Amino acid sequence: MLKKPFVTKEKLEEIAAQVPTPFHIYDEAGIKENAKKVYEAFSWNKGFKEYFAVKATPNPFILKALHECGCGTDCSSYTELMLSEASGITGEDIMFSANETPTEEYELAAKLGGIINLDDITHIDFLKDTLGYIPETISCRYNPGGVFEISNGIMDNPGDAKYGMTKEQLFEAYRRLNEMGAKRLGLHAFLVSNTVTNDYYPELARTLFELVVEIKNELGIEIAFINLSGGVGIAYRPEDTPNDIAIIGEGVKKAFEDILIPAGLSDVAIYTEMGRFMLGPYGALVTRAVHEKHTYKEYIGVDACAANLMRPAMYGAYHHLTVMGKEDAPCDHKYDVVGSLCENNDKFAIDRMLPEIDKGDLIYIHDAGAHGFSMGYNYNGRLRSAEVMLHPDGTWDLIRRAEKPADYFATFDCFPEYGRLLK
Repeated sequence: MLKKPFVTKEKLEEIAAQVPTPFHIYDEAGIKENAKKVYEAFSWNKGFKEYFAVKATPNPFILKALHECGCGTDCSSYTELMLSEASGITGEDIMFSANETPTEEYELAAKLGGIINLDDITHIDFLKDTLGYIPETISCRYNPGGVFEISNGIMDNPGDAKYGMTKEQLFEAYRRLNEMGAKRLGLHAFLVSNTVTNDYYPELARTLFELVVEIKNELGIEIAFINLSGGVGIAYRPEDTPNDIAIIGEGVKKAFEDILIPAGLSDVAIYTEMGRFMLGPYGALVTRAVHEKHTYKEYIGVDACAANLMRPAMYGAYHHLTVMGKEDAPCDHKYDVVGSLCENNDKFAIDRMLPEIDKGDLIYIHDAGAHGFSMGYNYNGRLRSAEVMLHPDGTWDLIRRAEKPADYFATFDCFPEYGRLLK
């Protein structure tokens, strides 16, 4: 089975003539069309907002494109907050969800007017000591513990996750925050990553909706917004069935109507914090075959490596590969497609059946739009690659240049030899 690239070989060769491979490329039209579908799926909820997970693709051009579609940002660090501000995103268009959070990060989140999402009950006093007050709008992160299951089996084990409060801690947190002057309280939970099922959000919603009703009945506190966080995944393998956001939205709506409306909580806003679903399929890593090796296996060496896309090396994750210009050729050659790092797990594909690959062929690595560039690193002195935005009219822009050796050496400016290193 095949996945179809969103860009032609001719366009990639045009770009590669000016931006040497490897580079990441994003499809602006696809990104915006997908964001539109998300908002349509939750249009039944008048307060709905998608807070794009900045960690997935931290680029201001991406953030601005999504902000034009109504999205805010989900930030988890000082620099992600800075990036949001630089992109023109401030106020309650920012959701700040961090853990083990330093003082300065809470200070900046409050300065920008973002919604702070507390990960632990001890952070209430820490935040009060840091700011001198408790913001009127604030959220708490919940962890139900145990194993999270839905109809198609065990999804994950929240009890082993470092995030969020127990139910007892959560109730005590709401009591205290209410007493300390908070006016709009929110509930947040993230239980599972990259689910390829339309059942996850609806099942999570039911769990949280029932909890919100219990909070109202026991504490007399009405939760203003419920953040389903992320976890809606994408179909990395061509044989997988992708999630249908319209069906997901309908499932959450049904739970809302079954649980919240009868409890008199029809004004609760629904938030999401998707990263992978928003960007994953609309980005790719483009690399070129530069070597071939014939030993105990057949290898194709490319000019990208795990420093450009860590997921296969880190998780054994599957990413589909298209050899550009050979989409219709028979996949009758078995290859390991590998990068240049001094680690044997630096492989984009293992025993993958592909068309015959020649040196110089462009290889398009699918679904790298989220957690691709952002997880890059400099092991072996490898430099991070460029990022390109493909516009609907076929034009394109360089939205991040590739790193240069000067960038790598820039943090050695504490040494007298610094200037010599750059020569």
